[in-house]
Amino acid sequence: MSESAVTAIVGHDIEVVTLAQVAERLGVPRTRVSQMIKQGQLLGIREDDRWLVPAAFLVADGVVKGLPGTIQVLRDGGYADGEILRWLFADDESLPGMPIDALRSDRGREVKRRAQAMAF
Repeated sequence: MSESAVTAIVGHDIEVVTLAQVAERLGVPRTRVSQMIKQGQLLGIREDDRWLVPAAFLVADGVVKGLPGTIQVLRDGGYADGEILRWLFADDESLPGMPIDALRSDRGREVKRRAQAMAF
């Protein structure tokens, strides 16, 4: 699977999954995954004729806790989805690490504060 569209946005290779794979992992129809992307519960990257979602956005029981709220704060602040993806996978010395890793390790409050500061 080519990751060139993702690499172009986030600046390094990350694991991605198709909408069908997300649907299978979450136990929902593929159309529900598309709806989740439109509603900002997930972010996807369009590559050719398919959508790809960073695998880091998913955990065993669903979407990473705090991700939808973080996406919403940044969208409300005027950030485009590509900019949000880039930020989620960029190293942040103050966390330390990437915001997505902080969300995955239950440090969502810190990430959301940084997102709110960026959005205003």
